[in-house]
Amino acid sequence: MDLSIVDLSPVPDDGTATDAYANTVETARNAERLGYRRVWAAEHHGMADRLAGTTPEVLLGRLAGATDDIRLGTGAMLLNHYSPLKAAETFGALDALAPGRVDAGLGRASNSPAVDRALGTKRRVQNPDEDHREKIEAVVNHLYDAYPDGHAYADIEIPQSEAATPVPWVLGSDPSSAAIAGELGLRYCFAAFIRPANAVASFEAYREHFDSGTLPGGPDEPVGMVAVNAVAGETDEAAARRRAVAEASFQRLARGEAGTTPGIEEAIDELDGVPDPTPETLDTEEWPRAISGSPDTLAGLLDQLAERVGVDEMMIQHVVPDYETALDSHARIAEGVGLDGRA
Repeated sequence: MDLSIVDLSPVPDDGTATDAYANTVETARNAERLGYRRVWAAEHHGMADRLAGTTPEVLLGRLAGATDDIRLGTGAMLLNHYSPLKAAETFGALDALAPGRVDAGLGRASNSPAVDRALGTKRRVQNPDEDHREKIEAVVNHLYDAYPDGHAYADIEIPQSEAATPVPWVLGSDPSSAAIAGELGLRYCFAAFIRPANAVASFEAYREHFDSGTLPGGPDEPVGMVAVNAVAGETDEAAARRRAVAEASFQRLARGEAGTTPGIEEAIDELDGVPDPTPETLDTEEWPRAISGSPDTLAGLLDQLAERVGVDEMMIQHVVPDYETALDSHARIAEGVGLDGRA
């Protein structure tokens, strides 16, 4: 199994965006050493005191110079905020900085009304799926110079390297995004840490609608990946203590406290105790929003979830109290899965 990481650039307690970005850079370097396949930077807006990952295209430029081989991408660039040409130019520039190792992760998301107004984003679109599909198609056509002769955009060129063109991925958390990925014949990454109950149905929709060759840059057969909230510890019990942070954060989110992250002891207190360890074997219909375990346990859980939807790669997202815990968890997950890291 391949493993990857999506990083949200959380701001440390008493820290700034500078500290958050420095941690993301080291996360990428560490992931490369451990043998992870790719690192994606996320895009969130309006939560600067908690999440500094607002502009992945800028941060990835820094990661390009800090790494050598690992693939870099957006998880995701939110196309409802941008024109397709601007998105394509961004990925072309990143490819020039990291030739042949850029993933163009394309998604959509709504923010608060104030943030969407400030971004100039329409909150009401008559046909949102059609609009999203058209934007993805336009980004890919720009990147691959695929507009036919006579098209108004046929003469627009995107500066990039002469290595492999950025690889487009469609990101989402529901069957509608999966169907769009399939119809366009592109790779699909499902965000199980958002809506895990939609995982199986989404991949069924993706494969049902898959049409190879619709756009350049797509695979011959369906290719998928699942992003899961997962944290490892020395033992199942130690990992469950770490998972308490994610569980308490989910409860806070349900109360409207988006993005706040308690410490481990604070989280355990809010939950009235340490969460039970994630079972080594999940029930057939069970897909927790967050999982935890020792390296061996977590490797088994990742295998189960990957097999359930038929993918060969899992992407790790987590909510942890501090950067040191994040690095330790990534190392333990790599150990359990048996990644072939650098000496």
